[in-house]
Amino acid sequence: MTEKTKKILTIGGGTGQFALLSGLRDIPDLDITAIVAMTDSGGSTGRLRDEYGTLPPGDALKCILALSPWQDVARNILLRRFQQDKRLTGHNAGNLLLTMLSQYTGSFPKGIQALAEILDVRGTILPVTINRSTLVAELSDGSHVYGEAAIDMPRGTQHKKIRNVFLVPHHSQDISVYPQVIQAIKAADYILIGPGDLFTSIICNLIVPGVREAIQESQAKVYFIINIMTKYGETYQFTGKDFLGKLEECLEQQVDGVIYNTGKPDQETLHHYQEQKAGLVQIDEDHPSWKDRKIYADDLLAIAGGVVRHDSKKLAAMIRSIIS
Repeated sequence: MTEKTKKILTIGGGTGQFALLSGLRDIPDLDITAIVAMTDSGGSTGRLRDEYGTLPPGDALKCILALSPWQDVARNILLRRFQQDKRLTGHNAGNLLLTMLSQYTGSFPKGIQALAEILDVRGTILPVTINRSTLVAELSDGSHVYGEAAIDMPRGTQHKKIRNVFLVPHHSQDISVYPQVIQAIKAADYILIGPGDLFTSIICNLIVPGVREAIQESQAKVYFIINIMTKYGETYQFTGKDFLGKLEECLEQQVDGVIYNTGKPDQETLHHYQEQKAGLVQIDEDHPSWKDRKIYADDLLAIAGGVVRHDSKKLAAMIRSIIS
């Protein structure tokens, strides 16, 4: 490690963190640590969690693939889903491999480390906690939704906003932060939060006891990468100000800067999202709510197969200019 090496820590989950890490991987002189959410409860990940009592492997697998120089080849193999065997149907090879490595090594973090070693991963991937828990959302009418997958899904035609989210431990155990996470936060020069689903990929990390306090005590610069699109199940009709407000309410502090996209999808793509009650996140830079925060804005858009994402290379170029 050279004197110029910057320690960057990312907090998130899902495809947003995958896009961010895929870009950071190719920036020289970076020491990368990814903090990964442990509340995924849908699909193959949810089945493995329920059947084997393991932590959910899906988001950790995405980070491993993102930081591997063999990403394209590894994705083709490890994300391939089984179809022939009845019990294997719907699972992908990567989730199964990570689950088996975790059981063989005796812990989920060691399983991550083993698969990362196989794929020459550049960086460190840490689960935010090794305690099993369920994410619960309290809605504006006082009702509750249990599980990341259920929170993430649209709930009928009458939308109720999420008021708060909290974690319920399994088997009456306490929920505590994985100790190496605290060490990584304290050592970081920069903390990048997002992009990702606000409640089920981002805030679910920050409410693990110890995480928020460590960020508050850290000397790192904290930047929030705001989503490009809203999501009906979580952030219906949110503006950029709404995203920031919820995040800073959870952090109990102000971020140093905000990174957001100025590019606009084509009308056909926007119409497709509107049918799902989702829309482009709007930011008014002149609004007084942004006052002391530095705003970094540019076209960070990527569209593939009608899906809007952050472009990994554009996002990496933006971050590289910030830390330079």
